[in-house]
Amino acid sequence: MKVKTVELKGNRGVLKIEDTDVYFVNSLRRIMLAELPKLAIDDVIIYDNTSALFDELIAHRLGLIPIPTDLQLLTFRNECKCEGKGCPSCTVRYTLSKEGEGTVFSGDLQPEVQSFAITETKIPIVELMKDQRVILEVEAVLGRGRDHAKWQVVLAPHYRMETTIVVDKKRIADVKAVIEELPKDLVELKGDKLELKDTSKLAILESYLDKNKVDFISIRKDPTNLLFTFETDGSMSAKTALQESISILAKKYETFRGALKDL
Repeated sequence: MKVKTVELKGNRGVLKIEDTDVYFVNSLRRIMLAELPKLAIDDVIIYDNTSALFDELIAHRLGLIPIPTDLQLLTFRNECKCEGKGCPSCTVRYTLSKEGEGTVFSGDLQPEVQSFAITETKIPIVELMKDQRVILEVEAVLGRGRDHAKWQVVLAPHYRMETTIVVDKKRIADVKAVIEELPKDLVELKGDKLELKDTSKLAILESYLDKNKVDFISIRKDPTNLLFTFETDGSMSAKTALQESISILAKKYETFRGALKDL
């Protein structure tokens, strides 16, 4: 297997994986969606809320705010030495108090420990009118995407097989006629192959060929060469999410290998 980093900066990651199997890359994708832990607000105590939104709606919006997550400092509450009481090793607390006309944003959440300050500060929670206020306290704990979507770090990870678009050399005239009907600058004819100028627009070409039953242009996909793309919600960087996901996947393979030995 060969892995080339196309992009791994901030919240976005793009990897080119060659000589692989689809099942392996899909396993990594599922780990990112379901098994990768992150912090999310799980307990909300609302002391005062005179806004137009019910307490439940505000609590729901708070739960979806990305919380900076450092898995080296935290543990799951049910695995913590405090036995679920909520200590600094398993629980991160925030307070929010705002009154008067204006919008309450995620950045208004004040952390008990400054290292957990909200980084995505402009997510709106509720709009307050004159003389309205919101006063609350919340607790964030670790969870996994398989338990609830609010604990999902990675958004819509997906992979695309490397494609080759081959044309019938005997029908080049027909191919050129098709190119004229396609959106401008979608494809370019090079010898007996068509090349997409933007690979993300492959679906447009596929749709046209299928609709018009074009049999002199074929799209061949290579399941051993994949382009894997993912993006995080901001709770951790793409690099950290990738490293943690690989570590989790490796541990699961080791557990499975051990189970096979006991058969």
